[in-house]
Parts: sequence; C-alpha cells; structure tokens
Amino acid sequence: MVCGMSSSNAFKPPVINGVGPSTVGIPANTTLFAIDFLTSKFSAIAREEWLLRFEVGEILNAAGRVMAPQDSLHNQSHLHYYRSIRNEPELPFKATLIFQDDYLVVADKPHFMPVTPGGRYLHQSLLVQLKQQLNLPELSPVHRIDRETAGLVVFSVRAQDRNAYQEMFRLRQVEKTYEAIAGAPETSPLHPKFPLVHRSMMVQDSQFFRMCEVAAMQLKSEGEFNSETWIDCVEKFVSNTASANQNETQSISLARYLLKPLTGQRHQLRVQMNSLGLPLINDQFYPQVLKHANAHDNFNAPLQLLAQTIAFKDPVTGASRSFASSRQLNASR
Repeated sequence: MVCGMSSSNAFKPPVINGVGPSTVGIPANTTLFAIDFLTSKFSAIAREEWLLRFEVGEILNAAGRVMAPQDSLHNQSHLHYYRSIRNEPELPFKATLIFQDDYLVVADKPHFMPVTPGGRYLHQSLLVQLKQQLNLPELSPVHRIDRETAGLVVFSVRAQDRNAYQEMFRLRQVEKTYEAIAGAPETSPLHPKFPLVHRSMMVQDSQFFRMCEVAAMQLKSEGEFNSETWIDCVEKFVSNTASANQNETQSISLARYLLKPLTGQRHQLRVQMNSLGLPLINDQFYPQVLKHANAHDNFNAPLQLLAQTIAFKDPVTGASRSFASSRQLNASR
C-alpha cells in the first residue's frame, strides 16, 4: 500500500530553473531512513549523487520540509526530489517559438533535442528550456516526437486543460503531416507504388528501445493492425556523396515523402518506411542499430524526418489551429 495526498491544498513544490519535481510514494510502515530508501528505490543513481541532492535541499517531504539523509520516513506518504545530471552535454542549437497564447505553446524543435528530460538530458530538453524561458511552471507537452526528429511540438499552458488536449490526440482529432527523405521507390526490393496506406501491428522489439512489425502469419486475425499511415512520394532527386574512396563521389537516388500518420505508435514512421524497404536517411536504429547508447551524436547527419504541419480544432477555445514548421530537411542534392 502506498499513501498519497488528494487534497487540493497539498504542497506543490516549485519549478526551479525550469525543472519540476518528481514524486515517489513511500510504502507504509517503512523502517528505512530517507537516504537508504532512495538508494534502494533508484539503484542506478549513486549514493553520492543522492547525498549531493540532500545537501542542496532538493529532497522534500509531502509538506515541503527539506529532508536530511538520516531522517526517518515513518508516517511519511511520499518524497519530492529534483532530478539533476552532472556534466550534461550541451546542444549547439535552440528551438524556435512558433506560437503562444493563454492556452497553448507551439515550438519548432531541432533534431537531437528531447521533448522531455531523459537519459543524458535535463536542462537541454525542450520542456525545461521553455518553462525557464517563458516562466510557465505548468507547461506540459500534449504529444511527443522522437529526440532524433525535428519539427512541431504542442504544449498545454494550464494544468486544467492538459487532459482535453491529450484526449484530442488519443481520439485522432489532429491532422499531422511529416516530411521524410529516403531512397527512391525503385531502390526498394518491394517496389512500392505511391500513394499508399500502410497498416501494421507494431510491438516492442527484443531491443527495448526499438519497435518492430508483427508478421502477418503471427496475427490473431487477418487485417489486425494498430498503426496506420498515408504515405506519398512527392519528389525524386539524386544526391552525390563521398564513396569509400574519398577522392570519388557516388550518386544515390533519393526521394522526398509526405507521411500522414493516423495513429501514434512509437517510431511508427521510421518502422513503416523501413518495412517498405526505404529506411530514412541517417536513421541510427532502423534497419539496424548503428549507434550505442553513450555514443556522441553526429550533428552533421540528422535523421531525415520532420514534423512539418499540425492542425486541429481547439477543444478548449473552439478555435481552428494550424501550424507549420520553418525547418527544412537537408539531405544533399
């Protein structure tokens, strides 16, 4: 059993430098001290790191009292703590603010920037930077795009509106268009004909950070799917790139695609284009993993995928909303 607080008057820890608190529930009747509970609960974080957070007053109880490492947790319901990352890598670019009113913020995100804190990134995440820049402590993304993907991200300004905007995405009441660059259709062994609608059943891969499509023979019923995307090839061109011999160049047939996802599975567009025999240019996960978790990003070779446009009827104001990215994919031509 985990105790919690439901009162609207419950203490709400402040957002500090754009970083909001995380909360962890404490099992009833625990005999552990605060430091022992946190180190056992989050074994991936070193004890020394937790001691530093205690030292700077980043561990609070449910009432907002700053906790000490040896404080008893008897009769405590939960702890608030602030995440921190030592030696966080700095990204050499910033997002562009597209739109802001009392209800929504829309940002145009560069490649390599995570929408929310995760992994090696905290202050460099889009959410933390916008909270700090705009002084909006309740700001929250209502949908996500991959760290490797550039383009539009929509945020809810007020906590009371968040569910309405998220429900809009869950009910597929949003029109989204992505742009991508991959090999020309004739380079695929499947020779797909465009435009087409690609439907598939997607599940988590054996490598937890990837997704994969279930083979038709493994489906419970014919036509079963949980991902659907309309895809068209809108332009073909030739790219001249360096060959293995740096003194020579080779021509590669590429194409620009428009993709309109009707569902929102993780990595959906990357997986589906790969299954068509057309993996996106500079994709480090599909068809095979080319970059390990701690490898440095190659900022000169971004994934060629852009969240280009988004449109919807605002569920809070009733207004028609439509936004477009000012970014462009940069595969050489």
